[in-house]
Amino acid sequence: MRKCLEREFSAIYVFNLRGDQRTKGELSKREGGKIFDSGSRTPIAITILVKKPKGEDTEKARIYYRDIGDYLLREDKLKIIREMKSIGNLDMNWVQLTPNQYGDWLNHRNEMFKDFTPIEPEKKFEKGQKAFFETFSLGVATGRDGWCYNSSLQVVKSKAKEQIDFYNETLRKLKNKEIEGVEYNTGKISWTRAVLSDVKKGKVYDITDCEYREAIYRPFFKQHLLYYKPLNEMTYQIPKLFPTPAHKNLVICVSGVGVKKNFSCIITDFLPDLELIGKSQCFPLYWYEERAPQMRDLFSQDEAATNAEDRYIRHDGITDWIYDCACKQYGFDTSKKDVFYYVYGLLHSPEYRETFAADLKKMKPRLPMVDSREEFLAFSRAGRDLAELHLNYESVEEYKGCVVDCAPFTTRGERVNYRVVKMRFGKTADKEKDKSVIRYNDGITISEIPADAYRYVVNGQSAIEWVMERYAVKTDDKSGITNDPNDWAREHGDEQYILKLLRRVINVSVKTMKIVDALPKLKF
Repeated sequence: MRKCLEREFSAIYVFNLRGDQRTKGELSKREGGKIFDSGSRTPIAITILVKKPKGEDTEKARIYYRDIGDYLLREDKLKIIREMKSIGNLDMNWVQLTPNQYGDWLNHRNEMFKDFTPIEPEKKFEKGQKAFFETFSLGVATGRDGWCYNSSLQVVKSKAKEQIDFYNETLRKLKNKEIEGVEYNTGKISWTRAVLSDVKKGKVYDITDCEYREAIYRPFFKQHLLYYKPLNEMTYQIPKLFPTPAHKNLVICVSGVGVKKNFSCIITDFLPDLELIGKSQCFPLYWYEERAPQMRDLFSQDEAATNAEDRYIRHDGITDWIYDCACKQYGFDTSKKDVFYYVYGLLHSPEYRETFAADLKKMKPRLPMVDSREEFLAFSRAGRDLAELHLNYESVEEYKGCVVDCAPFTTRGERVNYRVVKMRFGKTADKEKDKSVIRYNDGITISEIPADAYRYVVNGQSAIEWVMERYAVKTDDKSGITNDPNDWAREHGDEQYILKLLRRVINVSVKTMKIVDALPKLKF
């Protein structure tokens, strides 16, 4: 698109008015006021394109860019526009951009990046490719999260039945399978493209085919998932990564191409949602291939057994090619798991993320192989340690440095109530946000939370803030279904689950940053 604009126009003026309210925290404040007030959440720019006259030479367009600035109110921005009057009033705040060969106008990618080894293969599931992994997948995209995800298993099951009953009843009533008769204004189902296609085909849904899995919906936030292909818009390659609950796996999830937030990654051993980490791209330790029926018969005489683990062949996710490279460079006692954890460790390197920040927004990661065995082992060990924390965050020791105050309950002689509705930060004497204090509920306060814990950021905000945001009682606008995280605590037999989780994630955050700070310094 940008290359085309360069060819077609003689001059281009881009005035970036900011106002991106899909960001959070300090970044959101820097974006400033929304140009169209409540009518806009995305950033706004004025772009003026000056068309080339016929017969003009093929010289590329002159491109001028201006950023309106940080922390400006809407009124401030509109005043600047009024005073500027026209693009003829170019001042020192305008800069002329020089595009590179890739068509980047801003945030030029680093030429060195293309010389590293790609994390993803050109073709999935093919041997002999020069990449770290044989395959990858996007996370599950249900197209109806409010209906398919919930903290309560019973809610997921009941809503699955309601959706299927409503769909089948609609199908029965329609004449000639014409979708014009579908009741769109309903909270009983989401009429996505795939479901409407099933209506046209006359496909009947069957509740007995539904599976219910635990999935990782957002960082440090598990949910029950209705895992049923007709009501999951896209599952991509996830069935080959987690074919049954009995098939264990680890996947490194990285943020997708084009995501505006800075690059981040997280590891999980549960089904990942598409937006776990922003258009999640998931790279597995293993992938599974279902045996042909005749092959299954060779391995088992028992029909029940053929429906269990021996139905699948397990393959390594790490390619033989990168494994051979690692063995030659770092020693033949290197394992594929060492390479897997090396990837996770190196993806946390601050030098790597900072040097290639622009590239990681435009492409999937490409990774260098460090020079020495000692550095490789250091990144691999760090990757294992990080994985241990991030996979087992529910059982990590609670952070002991903070103070939990339940006095409002105990002084009244009441039983402590651990139910949460919405956690909030404390306030300073000046009414500013105090992140060292979290108001868990009306009677429980956690204080002396170290500032260092907020340095661990995943997909745009700290791990602690993910817990605060997701463990809140919410009602989905489209479906009308309430998601109460206290149901998860109740179903897992621990009324203190959310409070303990918060303290555990504080500890995970502190320990994560200790590991990251100790990583070898990369030099490019």
